[in-house]
Order: sequence, then structure tokens, then C-alpha cells
Amino acid sequence: MRTKFLCLAAALAAATPAMPAAAAESVVVTAARMVDALGGAVVEDPVVVITDGRIVSVVGRGGARPLIPAGAKRIDLPGKTILPGLIDMHVHLTSLAEIGGYRGLQYTDSFWSAVGAANAAKTLRAGFTTVRNVGSDGFQDVGLREAIDGGWLDGPRIVTAGYAIGATGGHCDNNALPPSLDRQEPSVVNSPEEARAKVRWLHKYGAQVIKICATGGVFSLGDTVGGQQLSLEEMKAIADEAHMLGLRVAAHAHGDEGIRTAILAGIDTIEHCSLASDATIALAVQRKTWFDMDIYNDDYILATGTANGTEQESLDKEKTIGLKQRQTFRRAVRAGVPMLFGTDAGVYPHGDNARQFAKMVEWGMTPMQAIQAATRNAAMALNREGEVGAIAPGRWGDIVAVDGDPLKDVRTLEHPVAVIKGGKLVKAD
Repeated sequence: MRTKFLCLAAALAAATPAMPAAAAESVVVTAARMVDALGGAVVEDPVVVITDGRIVSVVGRGGARPLIPAGAKRIDLPGKTILPGLIDMHVHLTSLAEIGGYRGLQYTDSFWSAVGAANAAKTLRAGFTTVRNVGSDGFQDVGLREAIDGGWLDGPRIVTAGYAIGATGGHCDNNALPPSLDRQEPSVVNSPEEARAKVRWLHKYGAQVIKICATGGVFSLGDTVGGQQLSLEEMKAIADEAHMLGLRVAAHAHGDEGIRTAILAGIDTIEHCSLASDATIALAVQRKTWFDMDIYNDDYILATGTANGTEQESLDKEKTIGLKQRQTFRRAVRAGVPMLFGTDAGVYPHGDNARQFAKMVEWGMTPMQAIQAATRNAAMALNREGEVGAIAPGRWGDIVAVDGDPLKDVRTLEHPVAVIKGGKLVKAD
């Protein structure tokens, strides 16, 4: 019987005409100029050819005429400047700045997944075609990534962390409830062995990057913002296990000792870095450890105060470190620390990510350095240099267009006139 079935299947296959291969879809993008994030230069009159979502050629003024595939669609942006799709290395898509403190307990758990979908769309339309989501409950970021990648939702490419690993009572635990309602976060660890196991668990369920809380934080209650909360042994166990699995590690760290310990443990990127000393900055330069500093959101936090539900304790913490963080940023840039663009979106409203560029320039970067932090550097830190971060052959056709010249006025990045993701126009003003 089995032999007859196999013969019948073979006969049917032979009788069925082969389906023609789907024709490649090509798009040609033209503009007045292009910011080359890799070379740190401007290319005049660029012509970018994208086929099946990937860039196949980039030619500027005076270059050999590119081969334009027959039937290619055109996206012409006369007078505009194009840049690689921007990358925000520190977002929380399933959080809202407008709902802080205990007000968040008024909403059902699935509410946060729903707003995550809206925040993803806002972020993409703001010109950020890739983000690293460094912490969310219930693996909501993984589900969001799957929905976007499957074409069910509009949003950026998401590098997901799932839960952030922390210590009992630390920044990544839940300290807002009394003992009778005790809730320990699933990602809490209390030894190097538990830390290793937690990395494996997160990886099992979709984490593409590991996030840890090395010190206290502004929006956690009952801890000091700079106090170290994980030991060197715990951080090293996490870094070693993650690296073995091919994952990189980001450490939330405000205090100097926590930052220094994270660098020594082999953590790849340090988030916030508010109180880093000159000695720790020098160590970061020596170890080539990335700093990812959210120096815009202080304006929003102090302007809104407790109006959105932020606890006074958190507001007082922000007042102690906001200016110091910006001063640390300036010292780190001058010292040559490799820098990234990360905003902590979710602490301020999503979609305003690009407002940080002006702050980065105000506090010591050139416009090109700020743009490279959100393109070339971010792709390197993500280990996705062949995927994103530049308008270059082989990478995804992720492009943002602005009026004017962002190298003269970096605020033009706050108002993109066109956003292209994978060769598809997702926003056009």
C-alpha cells in the first residue's frame, strides 16, 4: 500500500506544472544627497537600488550608472537628504511615559501589549527602523517582534530582551507592593548559578539580547539610584553564558562602581552611565565598552513632574543625576568612549526619539558623530553590521529622508518626510 501511495504521489508531482518563481521586486530611491554613515561623508545625487528588501547598489554623482531592473518602482526625493534608517538602542515599547507610578496598576496586563503596537508604529514613522527593546513583562516584546516580522503590524525591526535580570529588591524587581501582595519578578536572581540559568531561560523564549540591572534606578522605589545590586560574579556569569549563546549583554548602571564592575565582567553596553568617574571612563576606552546614554529625557521628566503619576521619590532621584549624566556624557565623548544612541523611550513619549540628537550635539558631539551613534555604531554593537546601520549593498533597504542638511541642523531629524523599511515606503509627507 505504501509503495502504491508513493508512486501515485510521484505521478501527481510530475503531472503538476511547476509554479513560476516570484519576480524580484525592485525599488530605486533618489535624493539630493546622502549621509554616508560608514565613511562619515556626504554623497551628492545618490541612486539607491533595492531588490527584495536589500540594497544592491549605491551610486553617487559621477559614479557609473547603476543597472536599474526592469519594472522597478521609484521613490524620488528631490531636494531631500537621505540617511540610513535610525537605530534606538534603548526603548521600552510596552511602556508609557504618560502612565507612571502606581497608575500602571489600574490597567489589565494585556493593555501594555496593545499600546506596544501603537508605540511601534509611532517609532517607525519617526524614522527609527530598528530598536533594541531592553525589558518588558511577559515577553510582550517578543510577541510584538513576531507580529511585525510576520507583516501583521507596522513597526521597526526589534531586538528583544524579554525580562531584564536583576537582584531581589533591585531595580528590576517589583518594590511597589507590600509583603502581603509580594510579587517577585520572574527574572530575579540571587547567585551566579541562578544568573546562568536565567540567561538560558530568556534565550529559550526569544531573548536576542540580555539586559541586566547592575545598579539602582530612577523609577524603582526604595533603592539608591547609584547603588550596585549585582555582584561581579553574577554579572560575569551572565556575560559568559550570553556570549556562549551568541547574545550580547546590556547593563543598566548609574553608579560608578556598578559601571566599572559591569565593564570588568565583560558586559557589552552600559546604559545610562550617569555617575561614571574619569577612571571608569578610561577603562571603557581601554576595553572598548559601549556607553549608551539617554540624555534627552531629563527635560521631559522634570517638566512633567508628578503629573503623569511619577512618584516624588523618583523625581527627586532624577534631579540628583540629570545634569551629572550630561556632564559625564561630555567627558566620555572627549575621552573617546565608543558611543551609542539610546533614549529610554517609554520614560518620555514614543515617537520623539530624535529629539535626543540635539542634546548629543549640545553636550559635545558633532552632528555626524550623533548620527553615527544611531547608525554605524549601533549596528556594530548589535552585531548586525551586515543588516542595518548604513545605506550600503547587502543591508536592508532602511532609509529616512529629511528636509535640509542634518549635518548643519541636526533637528531636521525630528521631522522625517519619508521613511522606507526594507524598500517599502511606510511614511511620506
